Amino acid sequence: MPETTDPHPAPAPTTVLAEPPDTGAADDRHRLTALGGLAALSLDAMASVAYGPESIVLVLAAAGAYGLGFTLPVTAAIAVLLAVLVASYRQVIAAFPDGGGSYAVAEAHLGRRTALTAAASLVIDYVLNVAVSVTAGVAALTSAFPALYGDRVWLCLGVLALVTAVNLRGIAESARWFMAPTAVFVLSILAIIVVGLFRDTPASTEAAAGHASALAGDATTVGALLLLKAFASGCSALTGVEAIANAVPSFRIPRVRRAQHTEVALGALLGVMLIGLAVLIGRFHLQPVEGVTVLAQLADASLGHGFGFYLVQFATVVLLALAANTSFGGLPVLLHLLARDNHLPHVFALRADRQVHRHGVLFLALVSAALLVASGGDVNSLVPLFAIGVFVGFTICQVGMVRHWRQRRGPGWRGKALLNGVGALLTGTATVVVAGTKFTEGAWGICLGLPLLVLCFELIHRTYARIGANLGLGAIPGPLTQQRSLVVVPVHAITRLTRDALSAALSLGDEVQAVTVVHTAPDVEDRLAAEALRRDWELWRPGVPLIEITDSHRRLGQPIAAYVNTLAAEHAYDRITVLIPEAEPRRLWQRALQNQRGAVIARALRRHTDAVVCRLRLRM
Repeated sequence: MPETTDPHPAPAPTTVLAEPPDTGAADDRHRLTALGGLAALSLDAMASVAYGPESIVLVLAAAGAYGLGFTLPVTAAIAVLLAVLVASYRQVIAAFPDGGGSYAVAEAHLGRRTALTAAASLVIDYVLNVAVSVTAGVAALTSAFPALYGDRVWLCLGVLALVTAVNLRGIAESARWFMAPTAVFVLSILAIIVVGLFRDTPASTEAAAGHASALAGDATTVGALLLLKAFASGCSALTGVEAIANAVPSFRIPRVRRAQHTEVALGALLGVMLIGLAVLIGRFHLQPVEGVTVLAQLADASLGHGFGFYLVQFATVVLLALAANTSFGGLPVLLHLLARDNHLPHVFALRADRQVHRHGVLFLALVSAALLVASGGDVNSLVPLFAIGVFVGFTICQVGMVRHWRQRRGPGWRGKALLNGVGALLTGTATVVVAGTKFTEGAWGICLGLPLLVLCFELIHRTYARIGANLGLGAIPGPLTQQRSLVVVPVHAITRLTRDALSAALSLGDEVQAVTVVHTAPDVEDRLAAEALRRDWELWRPGVPLIEITDSHRRLGQPIAAYVNTLAAEHAYDRITVLIPEAEPRRLWQRALQNQRGAVIARALRRHTDAVVCRLRLRM
């Protein structure tokens, strides 16, 4: 059929700008500098220095003093893996500047299901990081002040509320708050290393005095399984390395370069601290003891049992408690990407002022609070679950980057692919070892939770796909047609609200009906009210018929729903709209005084009819 030209073309759509276009300059001040990113997004990785070396020592202590001699080699292997991960995520930042880390890599190169698995692992890891960091910080505090032990759950929730409040003000604001504690902690650890390297004997052993040793009997050989277990346990120190790649959009322009500099700085600092502490453990021949952390023993041996010792302990408490900020920087961005791809409710894609993904921040806070309450503030019940999720993400990201280099085939792609391949092998091995050795300690929950979370993402995606198909998203709709419509207005008295509702209804539809429910066996009060409404309606004469719906069970919503269904069946209306007038008090507490008639009617209509339900609220 030949095309025809409309002699009266429709006017072109008009775009109305609610505010001037955003040039990005105003919002950039609410984003991160490289130093700010190190403070806001590296707290998780930095804080792991407090428990990473200790995890290695506790495993190797099963082989006695001979086993502790392998602390430095195991730590060196972890440092090599750290270097591989930093180099890999530096490339991820350049290749995927919109953030998302392993999720974005897997989505581009490994398929949607694998990407959702990576996303689920990151979600679990971020939530657990908040819970572990807060409980570990509070545990350190209650160790110093035992009287607070009974209130540890409330202390955990208080710390969580503080971190949440700071992050609701914007990630740049949180970076300013956390820059000082991060600097104090890093400088304290570096001071321990530097001073300790110049000591031949420990300055003090007072911290460990009187505590029982956790060292087993000496062994003459150390098996590969023990070394693998020590390596996997120590890999908990690598959690948080991926956070910067997940939150690239949070940096100032040029975002990629700033994020890369932050990633390299994080890797260098973390590597130096891990290797330095491992050297001191061997130098001072430290042994794990019950009730005193390895880091506390190192501070005691290097700095003495004075001001420096307590400064390190205080900085550790603060940094562990605030390490949850890494999750608040990375998870909301990841939830934003998942919502953009229709795997989560679209509300997570919204951003408030100061570039805050407010709904993501609040979601993380609520889920973490539930975990804190469920665990009773006990860090030991959460730590076994900590590293599994992030290592699943590490492995998927490395494999995805191998595919990335093979497809791009740029200069030096073979070396880069080999680097990522080795990283995938190492992180994959660590994942299997961690899951296997900690399965009965709670890792089974992660192994079950991962596929359930992926299934949840899939169900949400299918729901959005079905809604999009019904709405005809992506397709040009047909021509406009005039429809015969009826507007039904429930009333129970003649008021200003009734007048405004009927006036609005007359502008919405071709026909308007007012309906009221009359009980067939009313008491005297009901009968008088029905007669008064009927009489006043005849006196008012609004030009709209009043339909009385009888009901014998003193119901309100169901009779109106049944009447609407009868209208839809017996009349050729293209659309039936029910306009429910409601008074809305100006003050929040006054809303408890409402009779909720509108809510009852709306609920019954949505459940039992296909009518369009509108609630007209008049501010009183």
